[in-house]
Amino acid sequence: MDNITLARLLDETAALLEIDAADPFRIRSYRRAAETVEQQTTPLETLIGPDGDVKQLLAIPGIGKGMAANIRDLAATGTMPLREELLTKYRASMLELLRLPGMGPKTVALLYSALQIENIDQLEEAAKRGDLLPLPRMGQKFTDKLLKGIEDYRRNASRFRIDDARQHAERVSELIRQFPGIETITPAGSLRRGKESVGDLDLLVTGPACEPDVVAAAVEHVATLPLIDKLLARGQNKVSFNLRNGLQVDVRLLPRASYGAALQYFTGSKHHNVTLRQRAIKRGYTLSEYALMRLEDNKIIAAASEEEIYNALELDYIAPELRENCGEIEAAARHELPKLITRSDIRGDLHMHTTESDGSNSIREMAEAAIERGLEYIAITDHSKLLTMTGGMDDKRAIAHAARIRAESNRLAEEFAAKRGPQWARYERRLKAGEPNTHEPTVPFRILAGCECDILLDGAMDLENDTLAQLDVIVASVHSGFNQTPEEVTERVLRACENPFVQILGHPTGRKVLKREPYKVDVPKMLAAAAKYGIAVEHNSNPARSDLSDLQLRQAKELGCKIIVNTDAHAIEELDQIDNGIVQLRRAWLSAADLINTQPIDAFLAALRPRP
Repeated sequence: MDNITLARLLDETAALLEIDAADPFRIRSYRRAAETVEQQTTPLETLIGPDGDVKQLLAIPGIGKGMAANIRDLAATGTMPLREELLTKYRASMLELLRLPGMGPKTVALLYSALQIENIDQLEEAAKRGDLLPLPRMGQKFTDKLLKGIEDYRRNASRFRIDDARQHAERVSELIRQFPGIETITPAGSLRRGKESVGDLDLLVTGPACEPDVVAAAVEHVATLPLIDKLLARGQNKVSFNLRNGLQVDVRLLPRASYGAALQYFTGSKHHNVTLRQRAIKRGYTLSEYALMRLEDNKIIAAASEEEIYNALELDYIAPELRENCGEIEAAARHELPKLITRSDIRGDLHMHTTESDGSNSIREMAEAAIERGLEYIAITDHSKLLTMTGGMDDKRAIAHAARIRAESNRLAEEFAAKRGPQWARYERRLKAGEPNTHEPTVPFRILAGCECDILLDGAMDLENDTLAQLDVIVASVHSGFNQTPEEVTERVLRACENPFVQILGHPTGRKVLKREPYKVDVPKMLAAAAKYGIAVEHNSNPARSDLSDLQLRQAKELGCKIIVNTDAHAIEELDQIDNGIVQLRRAWLSAADLINTQPIDAFLAALRPRP
């Protein structure tokens, strides 16, 4: 059992305990254990001895004897005594209720005790009848929001966020690779195209073990993987199954000779492939998952690589992220495809949080992690005071925090001048490792003092202009009032754009992928205002947000907006979320020149909205 599944089962047990009104300390212990398990890089099931010994588990901070025994039981049987006891008392379907907006464990417990509601269907019927209205804190507004949440949940229930799908793809691939003779495993489908959510996983496998005369043993290996919940189909070279969370995985084991054709075919999209096949037919070819073949004599023209197939059709190679039949084939024929942005193009990350608000790491720790990832500058942008649950800053704290940020930036500059510190340590490690393109640092790393300042309900900023004037970077974001009308929220954001200190619009639509719809802002009006005032619009690369979307990013470019990609990192490991952002930028056809944080620090600061 993988760590993600273990963590989910522990977290669900905590939710069941909360429904049961158990001791808060006990509930917290399960939640903390779930967080700890999820963060481990070593599969915990491998730390359990053959006789059930859990000594290695006890070495993990936060895992005591009782929790180690629970993990052992879960890894061995998929359940544990406490979980079974609670599921007998309540119902497994009640856990699904927790995925709906406003449905915490206490609310689920109330609905169960008052109305014996155990599942989503019963809840929907009760809400439509008005049965919820007499219950505490469940007026008409709550009921309307709940019904909308049920509708959204059903629409998205069979889809998985890109980062979740990628994790599962890596876990499945890791197990497949244990079979000798497996060389290459490549995710195809919407995951390879970088869609922000996927419905299923396609994995293409090749190597000596996948050749026709020996593939049967490899198929048997895949069909018996330990994380399979339900085997759906097994053929000569294909295995389909469901994981425990319902995600369907289709694994195809292919001979190397046809790998490129299969990769092109199963990457899609459907409409891209239809247009490509029509182009092939016009040139006297037929294109399938096996090969590009000449019609007159069935001679194979190309099959081993995607590049060969596109070139044989008189096209430049088309990156997977562009294959949505949005003009990419025509552009490839004219040799006009853009040079898509890469992670190495990004020089700065201008939206992140520290322990001053709701982050997990210090200023210095975030800076050192950014240096390790090859960045040249960052902005620390902790929250303003409206978000009290995050420890947001008032004016006095924001100014004091800025002074600490600048002092840390100065210390790094002093270390740089003395040829020591994290920049030089990274350079020396890369030099010693013989990494290509390793150059001596030429500029000191910079930390800019910023703030993610809330846009209040009336469009005013959460901090005084006198305070904003003393900061280097202002990210303006909406974190409240999601139920405002389209007119109200649009006017709110437009008024914020008029504030001369606003330089970046953070996660501009407020959406949460598969969880929360965007607030009803008029996106074209917002983007037009940003372009008018010289405000950069953010692509927030946290996969939970991916905001702006790829289509909105294309619109932003067309309207002349400055564009920036940020991680919104709350911990050092979240700085790697930039990879998700790069994929979405590529889907939007963007190149390095389309973003402002691909520029050196001085050019970047000059590109920001001029300050009064």
